[in-house]
Amino acid sequence: MINLEEEIRNTNHSREKRNHFANLILQNPALLPQLLNICHQVDDEISCKASWGLEFLCKNNLETILPYLDSYIKILPKVHQDPAVRPIAKICEYLILAYYKEKNIEVRKYLTPSHREKITEACFDWLISDQKVAPKAYSMTSLYLLGTEFDWVHPELKITLENNYHDSSAAYKARSRMILKKIK
Repeated sequence: MINLEEEIRNTNHSREKRNHFANLILQNPALLPQLLNICHQVDDEISCKASWGLEFLCKNNLETILPYLDSYIKILPKVHQDPAVRPIAKICEYLILAYYKEKNIEVRKYLTPSHREKITEACFDWLISDQKVAPKAYSMTSLYLLGTEFDWVHPELKITLENNYHDSSAAYKARSRMILKKIK
């Protein structure tokens, strides 16, 4: 019997440990609901480590999370610790890229309009709140693609990027310029 919490607590940010953890879940998909429950413990440090593992899992096999999207989407407005926001935002980017750019049939089947709206809300929240650059960059990419479906997103994204441009880091500015160029 696998003690998932112990496995998570023994995970660190190294690629090797995260990859081991992702493979553990891939080999034992029945553990995914428990993993998501741990990710929901947003005030506990364990949720950050669980989120790292979840991100690696999604990077290796995005389809694994699809039956559990409702549970994943519920995490979005709650996650607040920096080490957890980044992987959760990255998973949103994986989903949105798969849906709009790759036109992945499985993702298109599972990612409902409601899910896409919740991802849009979360991405705007990460973009306008005090977050590190990575979740903001992932959010910009996601929002740009979401804006190809939802008419109101591109104008709001443009305003947000222009308003935050001067007070932001070089990395933020670079991604922002790229997105603004695509919008125009």
